[in-house]
Amino acid sequence: MADVVRADKDVLTQMMDRVLQEPRLECCGLLAGRDGVITRVFAATNAKASATEYEIAPKELFQSIREIRGAGLELMGIYHSHPVGDNKPSARDISQAYYPDVAYFVLSPGKDAATPIRAFSIRDGKTAELGIQIE
Repeated sequence: MADVVRADKDVLTQMMDRVLQEPRLECCGLLAGRDGVITRVFAATNAKASATEYEIAPKELFQSIREIRGAGLELMGIYHSHPVGDNKPSARDISQAYYPDVAYFVLSPGKDAATPIRAFSIRDGKTAELGIQIE
């Protein structure tokens, strides 16, 4: 994976809008695109309805994957928010990072967040922050 992830500006806006709708609960979803650029947000329901963890129910996850493939796109990212604390991958996020080839976006609804949207590569239990290039 490159050191930079490329995303359409509208994708970043849609993710932040979603985070701000329910700032006290972790929100989550999938990101898809083609030709190395994330162009679509597939918002999901947090089956845990929690402020400290998220899970996309298997049925919804598989439906979104089918939609992504049906649209000729590829899964390029997964996003969720951290309503409390720093927006970097938690130990749980790292242990549950089952897709090593996608970017993991962690968003903060806090007004004091220095960088409200951050992206990471999570592979073999190791994280590396990725730059975000707006397209």
